[in-house]
Amino acid sequence: MAKRPKIFGLLAEYETPADLYKACEKVRDAGYGAWDAHTPFPVHGLEKAMGLRPSLVPWIVCVMGFSGAALGYLLQWWTSVVDYPLVISAKPFNSYPAFVPVIFELGILLGSFGAVFGMFGLNRLPTYYHSVFNSSRFSRASDDRFFISIEARDPKYDPDKTRELLESTNALSVEEVED
Repeated sequence: MAKRPKIFGLLAEYETPADLYKACEKVRDAGYGAWDAHTPFPVHGLEKAMGLRPSLVPWIVCVMGFSGAALGYLLQWWTSVVDYPLVISAKPFNSYPAFVPVIFELGILLGSFGAVFGMFGLNRLPTYYHSVFNSSRFSRASDDRFFISIEARDPKYDPDKTRELLESTNALSVEEVED
């Protein structure tokens, strides 16, 4: 008995960004949660059409930046007040104006690390394999075509109803993708 391949979901192809935008609004309004849009270039406003929340990256950068600044201050304070205090020209041990360059630089450094690694983590990068790569049509996603993929793991996914929804969005083609 032949083993039936596991289905990843459905993949719909569109010719223009406007077609994709309208289709994303329909899929969002239908209540799907496990789906994505694939484009060769950024499409303005697509995140709103998809109903995506604002990114967490700015919060990660803020926390990491302030952590870096606090770490820079703490490091300098500890070395100049606790570990090796030196009286230089009758200045106080805790002379924070002298600490500003290091505080600034460590804030920027850890903030930039937060931006890069936060973006990688939230985007689940690097991703070496995705099931949509099994579609021969998907190779045009980096050239001149636009796609929507709806995953079979979505609670609202029904092969026939989901296919009807995607076909009603004027898709050029709708195909089932194997996992």
